[in-house]
Amino acid sequence: METGRRQMDELEQGLLMQPWAWLQLAENSLLVKAYITKQGYALLVSDLQQVWHEQVDTSVISQRAKELNKRLTAPPAAFLSHLNDLLCPLLKDTAGPGKATFSCDRVAEALILRVRSELSGLPFYWNFHCILASPLLVSQHLIRPLMGMSLALQCQVRDLAMLLRKKDLELQDYQESGATLSRDRLKTEPFEENSFLEQFMVEKLPEACSVGDGRPFVTNLQSLYMAVTRQEIQVGQKLQGTGDPQTSSSASSQGTDSQLLNQPEELISSVPSLSVPEKEPTVTSGPVQRPQLLKVKRKKLSGLFI
Repeated sequence: METGRRQMDELEQGLLMQPWAWLQLAENSLLVKAYITKQGYALLVSDLQQVWHEQVDTSVISQRAKELNKRLTAPPAAFLSHLNDLLCPLLKDTAGPGKATFSCDRVAEALILRVRSELSGLPFYWNFHCILASPLLVSQHLIRPLMGMSLALQCQVRDLAMLLRKKDLELQDYQESGATLSRDRLKTEPFEENSFLEQFMVEKLPEACSVGDGRPFVTNLQSLYMAVTRQEIQVGQKLQGTGDPQTSSSASSQGTDSQLLNQPEELISSVPSLSVPEKEPTVTSGPVQRPQLLKVKRKKLSGLFI
């Protein structure tokens, strides 16, 4: 029981440290993050209106694999390795054509993400059964990180404004020393923070905060998202008295913005041999669609000043 609980905790923390990926399945635009180990997987999906979640261990993997793939017999780690191989390039937007097809269906309040591919030359089917995520999960993966990101960006803006004011003082010092611009077109007015913010609100805000289908968030902000979630985990661990936080190599958040799944080191690198029973199965699957930031030292005058 304790081992199972620890494995589930590892999946929860691993999922939290993953960035979001943007996924287009036919008419459905989804934000997805996933974390897979040889002990199970955790998946979080959102269409910006609702958030769905599934987290399973090897017992569920075995049972579902038997139901969907009667001709395939393999340990759970083999199926998890194959799912990782399918999801990793898809969520990194590097999936090659024809390797797998994905589709999703909504049944009541649930979302089913269907996968169809091949494994050892035989058809392979998988259904991710995602239920509505709990308020705690939504807070951990969206609300708190987004609030943290907003505060970090606000701090960054303050630092940049302070830097601009220092630059203005530096230019003023040059001018009072008799320096002049060699090119009038480079002349700027002193930075006024309040005026800048007012102008931004009027002219830039509508475009800057256009959420759309979520893709700008995934494309531009995942490094900051992972830094904020990592900080949240470290603070939580310190509060629990666990000492210096250690992060799993398989949950490393040092990747680029486009990366979602890191290959877990503990996953097997190849799929074991599969046995094929004589009886032919009847496997059904729903319709699938192909994914588509003291004093100023005086600097030597050069360049723009003469």
